[in-house]
Amino acid sequence: MAATAHDAVSQAADKKRSSVRALEWTNFFLADVQAGLGPFVAAYLASIGWQAGAVGRALTFGGIVTVVLQTPAGWIVDRATRKRLILVAGSIVLALGAVLFALSGRGSVVYTAQGLIGLAGPFLGPTVAAITMGLVGSKLFDCQFGRNQGFNAGGNLFAAAVIAATSHYLGNRAIFYAVAILVLPTIIATLLIKRDDIDFDLARGGCEDGKAEGGDKAVLLNLAKDRVLLAFLACAFLFHFANAAMLPQLGELLAHGSPKAAAPFMGACIAITQIVMLCTSAYFGKFANQNGRKRILLAGFAVLPFRAALYTIFHAVPALLAVQILDGVANSIFGVVSILVIADRTRGTGRFNLAQGALATAVGLGAALSNTFGGTLMEKAGYRTSFLALGGVACLATLLLFFAVPETVHGATSSPQPAQG
Repeated sequence: MAATAHDAVSQAADKKRSSVRALEWTNFFLADVQAGLGPFVAAYLASIGWQAGAVGRALTFGGIVTVVLQTPAGWIVDRATRKRLILVAGSIVLALGAVLFALSGRGSVVYTAQGLIGLAGPFLGPTVAAITMGLVGSKLFDCQFGRNQGFNAGGNLFAAAVIAATSHYLGNRAIFYAVAILVLPTIIATLLIKRDDIDFDLARGGCEDGKAEGGDKAVLLNLAKDRVLLAFLACAFLFHFANAAMLPQLGELLAHGSPKAAAPFMGACIAITQIVMLCTSAYFGKFANQNGRKRILLAGFAVLPFRAALYTIFHAVPALLAVQILDGVANSIFGVVSILVIADRTRGTGRFNLAQGALATAVGLGAALSNTFGGTLMEKAGYRTSFLALGGVACLATLLLFFAVPETVHGATSSPQPAQG
C-alpha cells in the first residue's frame, strides 16, 4: 500500500516533476533557516546571562507577533498568485533577524530580531502547504505533504549538524550568521518551482474543477460554526501549550550549568527529533490517508504527558536525549496530520490557507504562552514542577481530542459546505 501511494504521487506529478522536486528541496532548505531560530535562541540567550523569565518574555514577544499575523497571513496566501515570492521574502526577513541576534544580545536588538522572525514565520507554512495543494491536488495531498515533512525533518537535521559544528569551532554567536547564509539555497530552490505549475484554485482549497465560490463573510461564518474545526483548534492550542516550552527548558537548564555545552546539547536533541521525523513523516501521511486521522493523532497527543514525566525522572544527558524520540513522534504526527484535518474541513471552500492561518494562530498562541508559563514556573517552583504542569496540560489536550473531535476523512463526518454568496 505504501508503494502504491508513493507511485500515485509520482505519476500524478509526472508533468510537474521538476516543480515537485524543487518544492521538496525548498522544504529542506527552509527548515535549515528556521531551525537556527528555534530552541537555539533560548539556549543562546541563557548562555549570555539572560534569566529564564527574561528568555520566556523575549520568546513570547515573537510569539505574539506571530499570533497576530497568522490568520491574516493565511488570508493573504489564499489570494496571492505569486506564492513563490512570499517564500523568498519570508526567508530574507528571517535572515535579517538571525543577523541581528549575531550582532548583539541587548534587549532592544533581541526584541527587534524576534519581531522580524514573528513577522516572517506566519507566511511560510501556509504558503508551502498551498503550493503543495496547487501542484498535486487534494487527492494526493496527504502523501505529498508527508514527503514534504520528511524533507523538512532532513533539513532540520542538517541544520542541527551545521549549527553544532559552528558553535563548537566559531562560538554560539556564529550560529546565526550560518543561518543567514542558508537563505541562499532556500531562495534558489523556491525559484525552481515553476509558477505555471501551481493551480491557483487548488492551492486555496478549491474544488478540483476550480468552481469553489463564496463570499468572505459567508465563508467565515460557515467555518466559525464548524464545531469539529473549533474543537480541533482548541486541541492544537493545548498541544503546543504543553509542548513548546519543554525543549527550551532543557536547553536553559543545561546552559546555566555548562554554557559551552548548551548549543551542542540542543543540536543533539533536535537531531534525534528530526531523525525520527525524517523516518516517520511520510509513513504517517500514508497511514492517515489509508486509516483516518483520529487514531494517529491520539497516539501523537498521548506521548506528551509521558515525555514530561520522564524529564522529571531522568537527569543524565544520554537518558534525556533518548526521551527526544517521543518528541520526534509527537511532532511528526501533529505536523503532518493537523494540516490534513484542516484540508478535510475546508475542502471545496477555497479557504484552506485561511483555516491554516487559524490553526497556526492556535499553535502560536499556545507556544507563546507555554514559554511564559514555563519560564515563570521554573523561576517560582523549579524545573520539576514546570514539566509536570506541562504534562497535565498535555493530558487535557488528549482528552479533548478523544471526546470532541471525530474522524474527519472520507466523509466520516459532515464537512462544511462551500458558502454561497
